[in-house]
Amino acid sequence: MPDQHPDYQPKVEIPQVNKVALAFSGGLDSTLAIKLLQEYYGAEEVLAITVNVGLTDAEIEDCRSKAELLGVPWQMMEATDEFAEYWIARAIRANADYEGYPVATSMTRQLIARKVAEYAVEAGCDAICEGSTGKGNDQYRMANVFAIFAPELDVIVPVREFDFTRQDEKDLSEYYGVPYKAGIGDDLTMWCRSIGSGEVDNLQMRIPEDEYVWYRFPENAPDEPQEVEVVFEAGLPVRCDDVTGLADIIQYLNEVAGRHGIGKIDMFEDGMIGLKSREAYEAPAAMVILKLHRDLEQLCLTKEQVQNKPNIERLWAYQVYHGAWFHPFTEDCAAFIESSQWAVNGTVRVSLYKGNIDILGRDTAGGLFAPELRSLATSSFRQPDSGPATKIHALQYKIVSRRGLGFLDD
Repeated sequence: MPDQHPDYQPKVEIPQVNKVALAFSGGLDSTLAIKLLQEYYGAEEVLAITVNVGLTDAEIEDCRSKAELLGVPWQMMEATDEFAEYWIARAIRANADYEGYPVATSMTRQLIARKVAEYAVEAGCDAICEGSTGKGNDQYRMANVFAIFAPELDVIVPVREFDFTRQDEKDLSEYYGVPYKAGIGDDLTMWCRSIGSGEVDNLQMRIPEDEYVWYRFPENAPDEPQEVEVVFEAGLPVRCDDVTGLADIIQYLNEVAGRHGIGKIDMFEDGMIGLKSREAYEAPAAMVILKLHRDLEQLCLTKEQVQNKPNIERLWAYQVYHGAWFHPFTEDCAAFIESSQWAVNGTVRVSLYKGNIDILGRDTAGGLFAPELRSLATSSFRQPDSGPATKIHALQYKIVSRRGLGFLDD
């Protein structure tokens, strides 16, 4: 192998480093980075670090075997429970949604970046490497977190620094003998799976069913509905049917809801640099849990909370999407959201059928629904008592009438 590939040169000045901690997913970008760090950046040591936020056993083994093949030390850091119990828990309570996307990868990138940064500092590395492109969002998320937890270390982003296209990476991987997965890429977390981020360019194409892990087309879903029961405590699901523990509940609902045609997200997303991309996701558990959580909030929170909490939720999701999980303002938003959740308790029974989530029943001791007062079938509320209140409320309209309704004229 020549010292330097003749066809590919970095487009910016790159640092020469000694010991590098690599955020290693086993995908095309981070696997190729191992060879690039050695060949171009002068790295004597490359430490491949995989942070598990919901990977399958096969994906973990793929990471291990690729690191072994390329002759670099491999370290797996288990973060599944932390991701579920802290990060996803906050997302559920915040009804997390950015333009229809449940901010999953947005969170995992920042969790991974923190773990890798802390490891790099402890291991005495002089640089950190990650596999983002220069067109996407992850470069910002990772850079923000690296700047907080490893501010003195060089940050290396080879795909961006070489200005690679995806085909360039595949060609160079073949040159180096580095294996990569055929087809479009994906990013799997327990909360949401991204399919071919930045690679789905054809607006006329329906993503084939075999590209999904959990989701099935409605026409291929079971012809009989399935009922599930979810118990919430303080805004979080604590039991689904006989399954307990948030991580296990999410994995259970991914399988069950996905099988019944629930979880597909196919959208146009406004990225951090203002470029729209077609993004495909599957998030069966997130769709079910967030729908039930919102419904339970409608029952358990006050009118003022129901009206104003979505404003804070949008700010929180925007912050998280834009790589600001560790920003003070994000924490301020989270504090408001968390303070509302003590009353969000109850059991929701739901039917899953060919893409539909149909709420069948709700049971809560802390709800604010009072049929003995609101129902037209009861007499416990004296209707004449509303008369004076309506007169006072109408005073402002009498004042408006004095100047006429010119704004209604054609």
